[in-house]
Amino acid sequence: MMWLSDSQKVGVAFCSGGGVFLIGGVLLFFDRAMLAMGNILFLIGLTIIIGPSKTALFFARKSKIQGTLAFFSGLALIFFRWPLIGFLIELYGILILFGDFLGTILGFARNVPVVGPYIGMVVDRSGIGQSRRNAELPV
Repeated sequence: MMWLSDSQKVGVAFCSGGGVFLIGGVLLFFDRAMLAMGNILFLIGLTIIIGPSKTALFFARKSKIQGTLAFFSGLALIFFRWPLIGFLIELYGILILFGDFLGTILGFARNVPVVGPYIGMVVDRSGIGQSRRNAELPV
């Protein structure tokens, strides 16, 4: 089991808040302010969790440059009042950047009480996360 320091726990709180704001922004028909706040909180949380240098190295990797450009281009479009298109481009960037450990996330989701078995059934039927299981984690 991985233990987090106090500052990393704060980073997890920032990332969670970012996720809540992103979901809220989508539910409110791509509200620009909510999406922007969610992105900012997520980036701050990620930086607190893994550190500034590892965050910079993660986004600057040659294999991840397409995802980095898509993510930050989408973020810029959200800031320039194109929230729907910006979110879609940003989502593509997120899938490229964080798609390598989708299997880890799905494995965690299987262990969630009550809904975990149902998530596991959907994952098993669809075959999501089978090809690149834990290929390259950012930490």
